[in-house]
Amino acid sequence: MRKLLLLILLLLVYNLTSSQELRGAVVVNAQSTGNANAQIFKTLENQLTELITTTKWTNQSYEPQEKIDCNMVIIINKFSGDQFEASIQVQSSRPVYGSSYSSPIYNVNDKNFNFSYLEFQNIIYNPNQFESNLVSVIAFHVYMLLGLDADTFELNGGDDHYKQAELITNFSQQEGGKGWKLEDGLQSRFSLINNILSNSYKEYRRIMYNYHRKGLDVMGESTKDGKNGVALALNLFKEMNKIRPNSYLARIFFDAKADEIEQIFSGGPNVDITSLIETLNKVAPTHSSKWRNIKY
Repeated sequence: MRKLLLLILLLLVYNLTSSQELRGAVVVNAQSTGNANAQIFKTLENQLTELITTTKWTNQSYEPQEKIDCNMVIIINKFSGDQFEASIQVQSSRPVYGSSYSSPIYNVNDKNFNFSYLEFQNIIYNPNQFESNLVSVIAFHVYMLLGLDADTFELNGGDDHYKQAELITNFSQQEGGKGWKLEDGLQSRFSLINNILSNSYKEYRRIMYNYHRKGLDVMGESTKDGKNGVALALNLFKEMNKIRPNSYLARIFFDAKADEIEQIFSGGPNVDITSLIETLNKVAPTHSSKWRNIKY
């Protein structure tokens, strides 16, 4: 009887843990503070890793192979007591159909990350209220990467996740932290969620879908067709750039994808990339050195 109860308990634990959406870790780097080895940073690191990997962020079930790979690196610039000034780099990727390759999806460096924290304090996400700026920033980026990941599998598939990111923004605006309001700049969390939901940037979500589903995921069966699909998707930036040149969303996309695009078009079967090179140089000139390496 005891063995049966133990088996049932193990199955319940497996079902709960296997349904979580994210696989990854949080790294806290405090070298610039002069106290890099302080235990509080390791505790914070462990608590935040547990937060992102054990919280049930959605009402969907994810099989182990469907979990989204992500990582977060928090750079502590200074701290005093329970007050911390930091930045956070968030990255995520998704698998490409028919291959072992994972394509980068989200690559954001959020520099407005100030928070309060006492060692071993409860760090819990509540979808219906503001808990702390620490939790809000982490949860916001989780929903952004969930939304973008969903957009790569289904056109506009990330709607529910973006709505939750917007709700977090609305809650957090009332608490006065940086990064949540219009006046916090064009590369703030406010600008990010506002842009992704704006009709002015509707092509961005189409690009995310076409690039991955009609481009990368096709390469396993036909490299040439996949490359053509990627090129067609990237050329959609031309229309978006006419309305909103030098947008934050375009910067996020190419910060994540520039190396990948260079590799895709630097070998394999020839495709017509004349208009693509023109588009890339216009919408992402900061990566022009990579575009010069494209030879096919």
